Amino acid sequence: MTTAALLPTRADEAFRYADLAALATLWPLPTQTVRVATGQSESLSVVLAQQGPAARDLVIELEPGASFDLRLLNAGRAYGRIAVKVRLARGARFHLGAAQLAGGQQTAEIVTEVVHAEPDAVSSQVVRSVLAGHATGTYLGRVVVDRGAVGTDGEQSIRAMLLDRTATANARPELEIYADDVKCAHGCAVGELDAMGLFYLESRGLPPAEAKKLMLQAFIAQAFVDAPEEDVLTQAALQALGDLL
Repeated sequence: MTTAALLPTRADEAFRYADLAALATLWPLPTQTVRVATGQSESLSVVLAQQGPAARDLVIELEPGASFDLRLLNAGRAYGRIAVKVRLARGARFHLGAAQLAGGQQTAEIVTEVVHAEPDAVSSQVVRSVLAGHATGTYLGRVVVDRGAVGTDGEQSIRAMLLDRTATANARPELEIYADDVKCAHGCAVGELDAMGLFYLESRGLPPAEAKKLMLQAFIAQAFVDAPEEDVLTQAALQALGDLL
């Protein structure tokens, strides 16, 4: 079977908004597997900041009582894709904090699937996107609660900021629940910078460009709060933001 035959199409929901031409130059995508042992805690930061197309596939297995903190920055100069699949055993905890920044004709996407396979596991996802020019930013996130996974707590907070009305944000937080006695929620918003907030900062003496930058910094920072490498991730994000403004 040829590599071309293995390439996904837009009929595959996980690749509906992908840049398939750029993806073809990276295919097949290597997969990194992370297993966290019972009761252990680990963290990982992934930064896509290449000049050319880049993609990462992560598979994370959390054993009972394990916890994992994952932070993502998708801020390259071309197509960038990060896909994450997580399986949580009893009492496991998973947190994702992610930011993606894109401009020009770029496509940036984060695709997640979080499976609560056993009771009392907790997952949270915070994704912030800043899009300029004719860029496309996508978040596709699926949370699955298997049968018997009572006590599940799953949350998704997805927000995208459009700096130009020619930019496009695609967001699809999805819950698939097969158990009772669970707590699952998702929130999603796509919009522009708050005009009143900008006016307030400008009225305090900040130039318009600085006021805009300050508000965007605060918006992106939400993805990296309490990250083990918070300073490094924030600085990388601010550098990418400077290229957009």
